[in-house]
Amino acid sequence: MNKTIVDFLNNQTCATISCISDNAQPYSFICFYVFDAEDGLLYFKSSPATDHIKFLERNPIVSGTILPDKLNKLVVKGVQFNGIFLNVTDPLSLNADRKYYKGVPMAMAMKGNVFTIKINSIKMMDSSRVFGSKILWERDLPFSETV
Repeated sequence: MNKTIVDFLNNQTCATISCISDNAQPYSFICFYVFDAEDGLLYFKSSPATDHIKFLERNPIVSGTILPDKLNKLVVKGVQFNGIFLNVTDPLSLNADRKYYKGVPMAMAMKGNVFTIKINSIKMMDSSRVFGSKILWERDLPFSETV
């Protein structure tokens, strides 16, 4: 993955994630996240009883955005991503708790579970470099994982 994307994701804390509700409507939620650059994963904590977790368990396709924690109104900068919500039994989810709590130790005091999103593509806008500058990244997917 491109170093600029990795650096940006490692230095932010909050994501907006969208999924599809049971009645086929877009549904978005905001969460704190930890990024795993090695495997291209986002970890976040939530209650299994929330609507968004129920929706994700039935339809795991997600999209989302991450903006800078400190916005600069003169610069357009951020990430758009697509991915898939992983089941807690997926091998890529097995160390999610440990990795999330390493990045957000205060979250141990809150109820909920740590969940994993496998990022499949990213488009990063960064007009601080060149206006309209985009950096693209796409995971090499086996045929069975393409959506």
